[in-house]
Amino acid sequence: MSDVSTSTPISPAIDQLWERRAELSPADVDARHLVVGAVDLLDKGEARAARLVDGEVVVDERAKRAILLAFKVLGMARSQVGDFHHHDRVPLKSSFDGVRVVPGAIARWGAYLAPGVVLMPSFTNIGAYVDAGTMVDTWATVGSCAQIGQNVHLSGGVGIGGVLEPPNAVPVVIEDEALIGSRSMIVEGARVGQGAVVGAGTILSGTIPVIDVETGEELARGRIPDWCVAVGGTRQKEYPGGTFGLPCVLVIKRLKPGQRHDKAALNEVLREHGVNT
Repeated sequence: MSDVSTSTPISPAIDQLWERRAELSPADVDARHLVVGAVDLLDKGEARAARLVDGEVVVDERAKRAILLAFKVLGMARSQVGDFHHHDRVPLKSSFDGVRVVPGAIARWGAYLAPGVVLMPSFTNIGAYVDAGTMVDTWATVGSCAQIGQNVHLSGGVGIGGVLEPPNAVPVVIEDEALIGSRSMIVEGARVGQGAVVGAGTILSGTIPVIDVETGEELARGRIPDWCVAVGGTRQKEYPGGTFGLPCVLVIKRLKPGQRHDKAALNEVLREHGVNT
């Protein structure tokens, strides 16, 4: 992970504001203008909190700083959508070109939604990037600065964690073509590889071990490999007080790059291990 602030389209003046952030308030008109301009770049997808470069996650700390500064320089404002009243510093997103937004879906300003995205009743937070063709299903949440690739399916109730503080934390990344099963939680800078299928109820954080069940090898923590089927599991560990099961993620099948299961075949694979999507 590295910092891409030197190549970001966001003005370096944001770094200067960050150094004196304790002094800022909604009364600082010039600061507010700079911060709004920076978050607008995120809203349009012209800037990103993080991106993949040569297979590595590269974080734009300046983008994250701009978002945090927005909470300093934007005043509380009342708004209303039908019978629903809001009172917040960050407004709702207002541009949805080519995006299908089902009633009940909420996206905040500063989140980018590419053409072809579908939002069922769900929540997408500031700084998130959701790429083309992705479905955010019912009651799913896309946390602050999370990076969601193309043609991803976030099933019902999936929780994609956000990250703004600590300032050097890495956002969650879900790569292209991944399928995240219902009620799964992907948090703390974890990463799901391209084309991976994650079984329902799986919990993955940046520190949870990922184990290949065919070899017993422990893979990189917090990262599900490309083109595999993975499910939540436990492994036993001895403590002075007894033997306890700690959470892990199990890679139960490897796919060929680009291979897609039809739903019946995928369900059969998962049923063998007592889970589903």
